[in-house]
Amino acid sequence: GVTVKMDQGGEQQVLEGELEDLLRFNETLMRENELFESHLQRTVPSFVPDDDDGPRGAGGRKKSVTIKKTQHLLLTTEQKYDIAVQEMEEVRDEIERTKSNSEKLLDSLRASMEECDVRIAEIKKDAYEFKRDIVTGAENFRTGKTIAEKAVRYMEEKLRAKGAMAEKLRLKNMTLKTQIQKMDTQLQQKEDMGEVLHVIDFDQLKIENQQYLEKIEERNNELLRLKLTTGNTVQVLNTLKHRLNNLTSESEWLKRETNQRKESLVKITEEISRVEQEKEQAARLDRKLRREENTESNMPQVLDYVSQKAEMYELERQLNAWNRKVEIADMEARRYAQLTRKFSGGS
Repeated sequence: GVTVKMDQGGEQQVLEGELEDLLRFNETLMRENELFESHLQRTVPSFVPDDDDGPRGAGGRKKSVTIKKTQHLLLTTEQKYDIAVQEMEEVRDEIERTKSNSEKLLDSLRASMEECDVRIAEIKKDAYEFKRDIVTGAENFRTGKTIAEKAVRYMEEKLRAKGAMAEKLRLKNMTLKTQIQKMDTQLQQKEDMGEVLHVIDFDQLKIENQQYLEKIEERNNELLRLKLTTGNTVQVLNTLKHRLNNLTSESEWLKRETNQRKESLVKITEEISRVEQEKEQAARLDRKLRREENTESNMPQVLDYVSQKAEMYELERQLNAWNRKVEIADMEARRYAQLTRKFSGGS
């Protein structure tokens, strides 16, 4: 029983190995068939591969078809090799064509991207100039609104510049079309004359093409460096714009401060003028008083006048006293005279 099981296990392994070999062989045949079908479709476009099963009827049975007896032809190894080489070359050519088309598409996309970058830079430049010339430069300091005349003049200048650029591009386009027509005419003349390129000329063209490719690579590297430099320049420009905005704000503040100082200066100037006038009036009055003082310098002094006045009052007081004394003496003399006459008459 054990021997039978071992024999069965060995046969199963052998069958599995044969099955794997058949599967690999079948896969190889399928790949060869695909290769041969591709070759036939390329060389014989009217070739249509036959299906294994024919169409069936409504009852599920096959329709009766006329089966042509064909002789199965086997390809030799050399023929298979030639077909494989042809298909490989065709695939290489297809890859080269795809690569060429991809490079053309890539160049077109690069040109579009560069055009977009240039356009974006122009738009940023226009936006900056519009902000500088219209938003900030054309603002009325008194009302804070944009002056319409400056805005209209700015738009007209931009339209004239765009028109000039369009005319320039139109002339350039006409020149390029003329050059293309000229080149086509020369090429047609060469074809009519039967001129062909020799091997040496072709090698020379290949060398020149390689040189041009190297130059293009150098220009691309230089363009990349310029783009990096442009990026740094844009960063510096943004920094300078920020500083410019700060300086503009500071300048506006200084303008307001200057106007206030000017107003204060006008007031101070008026005050100084008024003080100068008062000073001049005081100087004239002082000069007048000095002249009057010089004129009255020969008159008595005030103290002398006061002392003399006091002395006069004292003398008047003494005079009054002496007058009273004289009156009293007169009265006494008259009384003594009366007494004397009385005594004289009595004796």
